[in-house]
Amino acid sequence: MTRLIVIGSGFGGLAAAVRLQARGFDVTLLEKRDKPGGRAYQFREGGYTFDCGPSIITAPDLLDDLFDTSGARREDYVTLVPLEPFYRIHFSDGRYFDYSGRSETVARELTKFEPEAVEAYHRFMAETGRIYERAFVDLAHQPFMTVPDFLKVLPELARLRADRSVYSFVSRFFRDPSLRMVFSFHPLFIGGNPFRASSIYSIVPYLERRGGVHFAMGGMYSLIEGLVRRFRELGGSLQCGTEVAEIEVRGGRAVAVRARDGRRWEADGVISNADVAWTYQELIAPRHRRKYTDRRIARLKHSMSCFLLYLGLDRQYDQLLHHTILMTDRYKGLIGDIFDRKILADDFSLYLHAPSKTDPSLAPPGGESLYILAPVPHLGARIDWTREARPYRDRILRFLEEEFGLDGLRASIKVERWFTPLDFKTELNAHLGSAFSIEPVLLQSAYFRPHNRSEDVERLYFVGAGTHPGAGLPGTLLSAEIAARLIGRDLGTANRVLNA
Repeated sequence: MTRLIVIGSGFGGLAAAVRLQARGFDVTLLEKRDKPGGRAYQFREGGYTFDCGPSIITAPDLLDDLFDTSGARREDYVTLVPLEPFYRIHFSDGRYFDYSGRSETVARELTKFEPEAVEAYHRFMAETGRIYERAFVDLAHQPFMTVPDFLKVLPELARLRADRSVYSFVSRFFRDPSLRMVFSFHPLFIGGNPFRASSIYSIVPYLERRGGVHFAMGGMYSLIEGLVRRFRELGGSLQCGTEVAEIEVRGGRAVAVRARDGRRWEADGVISNADVAWTYQELIAPRHRRKYTDRRIARLKHSMSCFLLYLGLDRQYDQLLHHTILMTDRYKGLIGDIFDRKILADDFSLYLHAPSKTDPSLAPPGGESLYILAPVPHLGARIDWTREARPYRDRILRFLEEEFGLDGLRASIKVERWFTPLDFKTELNAHLGSAFSIEPVLLQSAYFRPHNRSEDVERLYFVGAGTHPGAGLPGTLLSAEIAARLIGRDLGTANRVLNA
C-alpha cells in the first residue's frame, strides 16, 4: 500500500488526510501539539470553551463535499447553524452596520449611510458574482503548476482587472467611507491588506451571501473532531506530540520523515500542512532547494500577525453579537501601520467573537466566552512582545470598557489567556509569527504562490494557508482537494476510492 505522511493537523492537513485515506492510501498524520487542530486549537478552563483560531465558516458546501468524498455525511459529524446577521460592524462615530444575508436587512442598513447605496450594492454583487464564477469556481480549483497554466488565464485576470486593489474596486460602487470599509475589510480575514490585495479577493461578500455564514455547535473545534473521527474510521493514523525535524530527500525525492525524538517514517509521498517557509527552511536541507532558497523566502511578503485575548466573563453584554467588528476611523492609516510601517499603533480595529451567544454550553450560565483579535505587525517589526503584551492587553480592555461601553469588563474576567506573534512562531512554527502565512497580493497569488506540488522536491506537496489558493477555511479546504488530485496523478490509483 502506498504510504503517505501528512505534517500538521490543521484544516488543510486533516482534509488532505481524509481525502487520501478514502482513496486507499495508507496515511499517517503527525502533529506537533498535544492534540490536533493547528491554528484551530481549542482549550477549556473554568467551564469556558475557547476556539483559538478560525471562527467563521463560509462555503459550507466544501465541507459537505469533503465528507461525501470520504463516503460519509457531514451532518453525522458536525452540526452547522447559520448566523443572522453575519456580524455587526461598529464605527467610531457610534453608528453600526448589521451585515446580513437578507436583502431587506442589507437595504435598511445601507440607507442609514448612503440613500443611493442600495442600487450600488446590487451592481457590486452582480460584478463580484462574475468574479466569483471565474476566480473561485474555475480558477481556485486549479493547481497552476506551470507557466502555460497561468498564461491560459492571464487574459481573464486582465479582464477582471485583478491589478486593482479590493479597496479601489469597492470604491467604484460606494462613496460613504464607512460603506467602503464594510465591503473592503474582508482580505484581513486571510491576512491581506485591502489597499493592495487583488480585487479577485473582493468576492467574499458574494461568497457569504451565496452560502451564508455558519458556526459549528460545540465550537469550531467540533469540526476538527469530526474530521479526525472520519479519518480514523477510514483507517488513518494520527500521532500527536510529534514534532517533525526533517523531511529526508534522496535522489531529489521525499522518502521519509524524521521526528525530533528520533522516530522515522518512510514515505512514498509527504504532504506539509506546516508553514511553507518553515517547511523549506527547517525541514529540508539547503542543498535540495534550488528555488525556495533562504534568500528567496526572505523576499516573500508575509501577512500581518494577531494579538489574541481569550476571556471567560461572569456576565454577558447586549452590545456583543456572535461576531462583532470595531472599526477605527483611521482605516487606511492603521492598516499602513500594521503592514508597512510595522508599528504598534495607539488605536485598533478589533474583531470580537462571542460564540456562547449561539451555543450557551461554551460558557457557564450567565457568562460569556469571548475571543478578541487585534491585527498587529509580524515579527519583522521591532516590537518586544515579552514587554508589550501586558500593556497592549490593558489598552484593549480599557478601550472596550471606557469607549465601547462594556462596563465592568475587567472586573468580570474569570479566565484569561493571550497569544502573541511570538506564540505564532513558537507554537505554530509560523515564519515571522505571521498569522496567515504569505500575504495575498497579486504577485503572490495563483501561479506566483508556492505551488501545491513542490518545485524543489519530488513527491512533496503543500496544503494550507501558504500555498494556492490561500488562507481561510475555503482556501485551505481547496488546497487539500488540489493536492489530493495531484497525488492521485503522480502516485497512481490507490486501492479504494469512495466517490472520489
